[in-house]
Amino acid sequence: MSLSTHNSRRPSPLRPTSFDPITPVNGALAYEGQVAVITGGASGIGAAAAVELAKLGMKIVIADVNVAGLKKVAKEVAQIIGENNVLAVPTDVSKLEDVVRLKDKVYETWGEVGILMNNAGIGNKGTSWGGLDEWHKVIDVNLFGIVNVQQTFVPAMIHQENPAAIINTGSKQGITNPPGNAAYNASKAAVKSLTEGLAHELRNTPHANVTAHLLIPGWVWTGLTGQTDGGEKPPGAWTAQETVLYMIDKLREGKFYIVCPDNETKKEVDQLRILWAAGDVAEGRPALSRWHKDYKALFEEYVKEGLAQLD
Repeated sequence: MSLSTHNSRRPSPLRPTSFDPITPVNGALAYEGQVAVITGGASGIGAAAAVELAKLGMKIVIADVNVAGLKKVAKEVAQIIGENNVLAVPTDVSKLEDVVRLKDKVYETWGEVGILMNNAGIGNKGTSWGGLDEWHKVIDVNLFGIVNVQQTFVPAMIHQENPAAIINTGSKQGITNPPGNAAYNASKAAVKSLTEGLAHELRNTPHANVTAHLLIPGWVWTGLTGQTDGGEKPPGAWTAQETVLYMIDKLREGKFYIVCPDNETKKEVDQLRILWAAGDVAEGRPALSRWHKDYKALFEEYVKEGLAQLD
């Protein structure tokens, strides 16, 4: 069936007879037996999400280019929810044909998606005038990967009976834009904008029962942030599991912006950093003034005073 033929609400093949006691007021989490589709599911936050959502009784679909990692995570998830409730689908989200194949497999198998988690991402480095090949790789995966998934899944999801949630993984680097990797920062800034637009469009689509959410992890110890086999997690970092559990709590509350703290940076510091970054535009300061020699001390004093007011 082509995407354009989804023009009326379809009865849910997974209509629950009873609700899990943790069913939230907003969002689609924890209709027991619903389906979670997770890209980037072979490691890190995606793998942790697969495990934690399986614990809530959801059927799990994991997609990734890492076939060995997919098999490992699928085996772990199967121990929780059973082999018949797990699909591992090798997928390159930067390739539309792969994403269409993923969508077709999911709907042919289970007919509905309750959670769609766009989590696939890479951290290849590209500077403002260097690393053009890396720029293309990062934008293709981090941005167009999400675009491909949304364009493929959303036209079907908005006609489902049960509520559903779409979670796009962004980054604080897409908001405060710290120097060092312009390609990654730009891709995540685009994800923020894309997800805000998605949320607006969904809530203005008649009868659409789908919400959008932007996951903004803190410092998480994953392969993307330097984790290696056998490596010890730095004290300041959160585990992927901690991040996912925090995400689930905020989804229960119906939050759009899910800004995760970590053991090094608390929520209030994140808030002050975000407000300062917005102030660069509103007040006409130099770009990235937080790291500018003439403003660095002012920023530090701003944070100090802001935290003092909370005490």
